[in-house]
Amino acid sequence: MTPLADSPCGDNVGLMDMDELIRNLLELQTLEFSAAQADNAAALIAELRGKIPPQILAHYDRLRVRGKKGLAAVRNQVCTGCHMRLTLGVIMTLKHGEDIQLCDNCGRYLYLTPETAPLPAAEPAPAKRARKTNRSKKTSNA
Repeated sequence: MTPLADSPCGDNVGLMDMDELIRNLLELQTLEFSAAQADNAAALIAELRGKIPPQILAHYDRLRVRGKKGLAAVRNQVCTGCHMRLTLGVIMTLKHGEDIQLCDNCGRYLYLTPETAPLPAAEPAPAKRARKTNRSKKTSNA
């Protein structure tokens, strides 16, 4: 449980698990932006909206009214909503799960995606030794 006292939304939202909050917002966004609405989608949307703090939901709704998604993934330290590079402080706050973060450029809530595992590096070839040249310097007499 992490306090949201210094959240970008302003007011103290109370104690809430950041991962759970982001999951709820992401699921809400997926349901609201999906073309085919299921029969129980309205009930599920209402349930998810009840779990999200009002300040965060209000900001999300302002973006949604403009036709924008309220959440954007962070890949390679870049917001996928506006393709702008994020500061290291924002990235570290997201990694530690201390607080919810907004993109400074587009205003979307940010979340980290599981990074793809780096491919195992091939064993480097042995370094070549530099060859010495036996050339002597030519000096010109003027």
